[in-house]
Amino acid sequence: MPSLRFFLGKLGRLIATIFAITSLVFIVLRVLPGDPARTIAGLDADEREVAALRAELGTDRPLGEQYLSWLSATARLDFGASFFHERPVVDLIRERIPLTLSLSVAAFAGALVLALPLGVAMAVRRWGAVDYLGMGFSHAAMALPEFWLAILLLLGFAVLLGWFPLFGAATPRHFVLPVVALALSRAAVLVRLVRSSMIEELDKEYVLAARAHGLPEPRIRYRYALRNALLPVITVGAIQFGYLLGGSIVIEQVFSLPGLGRLLLSAIYRRDFPVVQGGVIVTAVVFSGVNFIADLLYSAANPKIRMR
Repeated sequence: MPSLRFFLGKLGRLIATIFAITSLVFIVLRVLPGDPARTIAGLDADEREVAALRAELGTDRPLGEQYLSWLSATARLDFGASFFHERPVVDLIRERIPLTLSLSVAAFAGALVLALPLGVAMAVRRWGAVDYLGMGFSHAAMALPEFWLAILLLLGFAVLLGWFPLFGAATPRHFVLPVVALALSRAAVLVRLVRSSMIEELDKEYVLAARAHGLPEPRIRYRYALRNALLPVITVGAIQFGYLLGGSIVIEQVFSLPGLGRLLLSAIYRRDFPVVQGGVIVTAVVFSGVNFIADLLYSAANPKIRMR
């Protein structure tokens, strides 16, 4: 297991990363063009109404004062109220994030189910038919943007064939196409990593020694070689899960899924600062938390990391 010093070091980096990301978002939102008070009041509102609305929203205060007030509230998990929904941001995120996390977890699981056996098969039969087919799939899936792949799936399986519903999130069938669109793009990256890592392990001396002792080939591949080959996949897989959270914003828009992605996209258009800040904080915490867990798992599997 990871040592206490290693754990505390990673935890400190986690907290520093979240603080830096959220502070950067706070500053960027306020230097971008656009006045939320003017957006809410409308273009025809007079300046006195807009000024009164700025005072109510707190955007008329100095930037440093706004930042300290926001930082104090965020430490208490108080992200404020939405400018447009007029509801606490925490409630809005609590309603939307289960769908986004479910979509991301299902897509990540699907990517692993596809990438692991295909990557192993490609490594075992390198430069064969399976290897070429797998590389072709990887190149094609990486070249197609997720939103374009989602549109193709929507047109083919929902519009033309009618196998799945077009929009909404009422039944599990509504999530099949979004999960497939996200899973294929992530599997394209992971399958290449599994293949290269597996090839490297199969060429090592302990594999040759195991074969010389007459151990069964499936045992050598899946119990010894694959176990070591998964070490780099742990780290890259955590990063890919973070990409899923970002990719779900576009996918939710394509399939009209009421998740955190659509909420953030709408808040960005409207300059709804509290919602954007709260959503980014939650996303940063989830992304950084997954990488934190991946670091612990990697160090548990590889003692050399802890020794360093």
